[in-house]
Amino acid sequence: MTTTREQRSLFGEILDWMLVPLLLLWPMSAALTWLVAQNIASRPYDRDLAQLTRMIARQVVPAEGPRGSRGRLVLPEPAAALLRSDDVDRVYFQVLGEGGELLAGDRELPVPEADAAQPAAVGEVQFRDELIQNEPVRVASLRVVTSPGDAVRIGLVQVGETMEKRSRLTTEIIKGVLLPQYVILPVAVLLVWFALARGIAPLNHLQQRIQRRASHDLSPIDEHDVPEEVAPLVRAINELLTRLDQSMSTQKHFLADAAHQLKTPLAGLRTQAELAQREIDAGGGDVQSVRRSLQQIARSSQRAAHMVNQLLSMARAEDEETARRTQDFHLVRLATDTVQDFLPKAFDKRIDLGYEGPDAHSDSVPRLRGQPILVRELIRNLVDNALQYTPEGGTVTVRVTPDPFGQVVVLQVEDNGPGIPESERELVFQPFYRALGTNVDGSGLGLAIVREIAEKHQATVTIDRARPAVAAPAGGPGTVFTVRFPVQPASPAAPAAAPQPH
Repeated sequence: MTTTREQRSLFGEILDWMLVPLLLLWPMSAALTWLVAQNIASRPYDRDLAQLTRMIARQVVPAEGPRGSRGRLVLPEPAAALLRSDDVDRVYFQVLGEGGELLAGDRELPVPEADAAQPAAVGEVQFRDELIQNEPVRVASLRVVTSPGDAVRIGLVQVGETMEKRSRLTTEIIKGVLLPQYVILPVAVLLVWFALARGIAPLNHLQQRIQRRASHDLSPIDEHDVPEEVAPLVRAINELLTRLDQSMSTQKHFLADAAHQLKTPLAGLRTQAELAQREIDAGGGDVQSVRRSLQQIARSSQRAAHMVNQLLSMARAEDEETARRTQDFHLVRLATDTVQDFLPKAFDKRIDLGYEGPDAHSDSVPRLRGQPILVRELIRNLVDNALQYTPEGGTVTVRVTPDPFGQVVVLQVEDNGPGIPESERELVFQPFYRALGTNVDGSGLGLAIVREIAEKHQATVTIDRARPAVAAPAGGPGTVFTVRFPVQPASPAAPAAAPQPH
């Protein structure tokens, strides 16, 4: 069971290839925009957080007490007010001593993990993200070295800030970038749709122009009215139309000639039948006249039957489906069988019909691949043509010659008839053409069939004068038809001695 392939839409396929990547790239663009917006929103707040950390490191002073100033630090009121001024985010700060003890600030801030491979540089602010009470916090840390005479030695200053303002700024940036895209994307889809519709419009116009044509109009389509990309397709269609026009013209000419050729024997049949009918209606009439009419009817019917058979052979030779069914065959066997079939006719005309070449069972001639039925028809037409034009007492020779280089197998049919002038040697292969100056009764299709069958087998047909030794006895120049069949690899499945069809 064969499944019908679904027909594709060129418009839909181009639209898919344009819109699908666009729709796939849009989420990637949104993700990249979010990452860039986060980075942009973090920079100014990280800068402020770093300045605040340095300020706290400078503002912290030892606390005064009865036991001296060692043990804790005091943040001046202006600095403490600055930490409490943010009404959106909560700010944490922490001051640790050299041993990691808490000197001032909030205990919630975690101490950064020591990085032995790359310790934080003294005096350089480091940033990291932490989680305090399930809330993300951005932390800036600064390592400080104090002089040996200081009462309190500070090791680390940290300032943390929740990320509400950063999130708000990131959201605003994303809205400012993505919201216009929500408007631009549908507009872009509509513009793509409109552009594709306009781009494919010439194809619709071309379709309408072809549909408006009459069935007999096979003139070329104007290539200048179509887009450049469609021009090769139109050029190929024009070439097909030209071949189709030539084929239809040839078929019309062939049918007209066939009708004309068949009309003559059919008219003779009717005339002779009417004459015989009149003789019978006259009360017996002349028996010899009736006999002559019947003989003429037989000859006319035989001529018409031969014409029909030739037409069928021509149609079979032109059939492409038949040309694809090939098999191995032996040319020598076909030639010898054909000679035997025509021996009675040659005997009636007192013509010496013979064969020259290898034996049918010889391995000197390679097997060919093709259609043995058509090749037999080719040989029959050549032999029949030679017998038709060779006078009584003449000679017709069928010859098969192998190529010493193994490239071709040569078939020749030679006679000592009147010959064919060089100016007519191409014309005789045209259907219904007969050489001038001959009174031979034929269909004019035999050599046309020979040429058609030879072309189906990639063979060549040539016409030459006969050899002087052959032409001299009959007094005519004689003719030799030469067909060269190319040798192709034989099918391995074919039997070595397959029977040939008769």
